[in-house]
Amino acid sequence: MVDWIKEQSGGDKRIQSELRAAGGLPAHIAFIMDGNGRWAQEQGKARVAGHREGIESVRDIVKAASQLGLKNVTLYAFSMENWRRPQAEVNVLMDLLSRYLRSEKKELHANNVRLRAIGKLNALPKKVQRQLFESIETMKDNTGLTLTLALSYSGRWDIVRAIQTIALDVRRGKVSPEDITEESVSSYLLTNSLPEPDLMIRTSGEMRLSNFLLWESAYAEIYITDKFWPEFRRNELYEALRDYQNRERRFGKTSQQIADESRDQSFVQRLLGSIKIP
Repeated sequence: MVDWIKEQSGGDKRIQSELRAAGGLPAHIAFIMDGNGRWAQEQGKARVAGHREGIESVRDIVKAASQLGLKNVTLYAFSMENWRRPQAEVNVLMDLLSRYLRSEKKELHANNVRLRAIGKLNALPKKVQRQLFESIETMKDNTGLTLTLALSYSGRWDIVRAIQTIALDVRRGKVSPEDITEESVSSYLLTNSLPEPDLMIRTSGEMRLSNFLLWESAYAEIYITDKFWPEFRRNELYEALRDYQNRERRFGKTSQQIADESRDQSFVQRLLGSIKIP
């Protein structure tokens, strides 16, 4: 079985070491993997060729994220809206998903990846459901990268589903309306065990969220690249991470407030470090 750390080239290790040394890597990266079909068309190939090449990008990005020590990656693999595509293309996508789960399970598990899935999973073909749940069960105790697949997923659907569940709990007397907060709403979403994404990466140059992690991405940094997903490999990921590390995340505050807080935190850390316990 392939050990991702041992197979890594020296040059790639140096790049990753520099990224880690720069600090501030995102705890959670979410990907809108767009442009498979357009990439194939530009190559004069059928759309299915783009989807197949897109799987190679998934493999490389997951490996790179694991090697970097990132904790969470979420891939927008299939939206609820994608069910409206031609049936032949949907069948191909489901077949590719099935093949990915079957072929990658052992290698993901051997490299300590934990697999999760969010979305209306009972809409998936029974065969895919079975393979998905078997893979999740196999990897449930792993402690490395958490790879979350958004399948038959819709951000609006998940928010509506959460509101419906909250309403039921209010009716049952489990929750009072005045006790509903942003935090409690988040706890009803399918992403409740994940940190909110720090970085949202979208390929193919499109400037929209496409109904992906709408609630969770309120303060995510967004990175858009013109490259199609089949072209997006680890070097493009490194470029996105460098861009992220150079941004200032203010969460509604001013730059001066952020600078003051950073200075205060540094002072407290130095003070604590100078205290000698007898």
